[in-house]
Amino acid sequence: MNAHDIGDLVEATRVHRRVYADPDIFELEMERLFGRAWLFVGHESQVKAPGDFFTTFMGRQPVVVVRHQDGNVYVLNNRCGHRGTQVVGEAAGNAENFTCCYHGWMYRTDGSLRSVPLGQGYASDFDLDDPARGMVRVPRVDSYRGFLFASLAEDGPGLDDFLGYMTTSFDDMVDRAPDGELEVAGGIFKHTYDGNWKLVLENWCDGLHPNFVHISSVDTARGQSADTHTDGSGEIARRQMLQNGASLDFWENDCGLWTFPGGHCYIGDYHDDEKLVATRKDPEFAEYIGLLESAHGAERAEEILAVGRWNSNIYPNCSFMSQFRSLRIIHPIAPDRTQINVLLFKMKGAPEKMFLDTVRFANVTNGTGSPVLTDDLETYARISGGMESQGSDWIDVSRAMEQDQPFDHGGSHSPNGTSEIHIRNMFSAWREYMTDGGARG
Repeated sequence: MNAHDIGDLVEATRVHRRVYADPDIFELEMERLFGRAWLFVGHESQVKAPGDFFTTFMGRQPVVVVRHQDGNVYVLNNRCGHRGTQVVGEAAGNAENFTCCYHGWMYRTDGSLRSVPLGQGYASDFDLDDPARGMVRVPRVDSYRGFLFASLAEDGPGLDDFLGYMTTSFDDMVDRAPDGELEVAGGIFKHTYDGNWKLVLENWCDGLHPNFVHISSVDTARGQSADTHTDGSGEIARRQMLQNGASLDFWENDCGLWTFPGGHCYIGDYHDDEKLVATRKDPEFAEYIGLLESAHGAERAEEILAVGRWNSNIYPNCSFMSQFRSLRIIHPIAPDRTQINVLLFKMKGAPEKMFLDTVRFANVTNGTGSPVLTDDLETYARISGGMESQGSDWIDVSRAMEQDQPFDHGGSHSPNGTSEIHIRNMFSAWREYMTDGGARG
């Protein structure tokens, strides 16, 4: 497909259903979008010591994220230079070297080939130092405040340019830690759904759907007394469900959406720490505030807690919640199949209760038994099925377009929390990547 053909699939107020359902479009996305953009791959706390590693995917490409003896973090294509076998099969661990299970080729943790058994059997010009024989490194790796990104493209915009104003969302999450550091803890939630990878990014900042998709859990919460749950997962769940059921007037007029170049966005003013995190009446939350004030001063601590962002989407493969220190990573599998991995973060210097709230909230919203997630997964499957039905070939994304306003840092803002401005912004970035503009920035 040429640039004109692809460009015709995205218009100002609508997109063609092929962008969700066409296998050829999906293959081009893996090449032109996931093959060029900076992709979130993990956190530096997962590879603290030399030899620490974990395996993951960039798009559909299996990779190994590892800290080498020189202290640098490398992202290696998980492929043997001999017969193409995936070298590392473990999810995580620590290793001095990586050895292929098939024919014993051994690699250093920087990806270079260290040794091969019976080397005399290979060609006379066989060179252990040939980079092509090694586990080839992903060309670009960088981090922002401990969050690791990598790009399969040799060149393009740097990470700071790619993130732009969205660095402030990472700041929001890290600054909430009294010691100024986060670490991944508590394991990883994983689930798959029958639907296109773009659906989750659209849904995570969609303010109109909660009153409809999640109405059963909202009604249940409304029928419970505030005394039903006074602590733990039940108490967090009840408050989250009630917040999902905020009036449509609230969604339209009291929260908003902010979008930025590259497809990034966040929903703001959705809630504050009084509503969903352990309330300030909780002694352990009061202890946390005291620790934050000791580290930053009372005024700065209040500024940190006052930031009201909800889901911050980093296009095209992750989204995170600062108040509950959870981050979701998107792994496309097929046009109608996607895997989501969820990382949980512990704030260094904070009381243990704060991390327990992180785990409880994750169980309520991201666990496979969650009353929230199961609703969303059913919706994604119905969208995927609907795309196969006869009807209009176009998907409408025009909601509240007349309220779009310019914002600083090249961004846009909608004061309407039910707007589809974030979807329009993501498809603007999609079109750029898919027609070569993304490679140039």
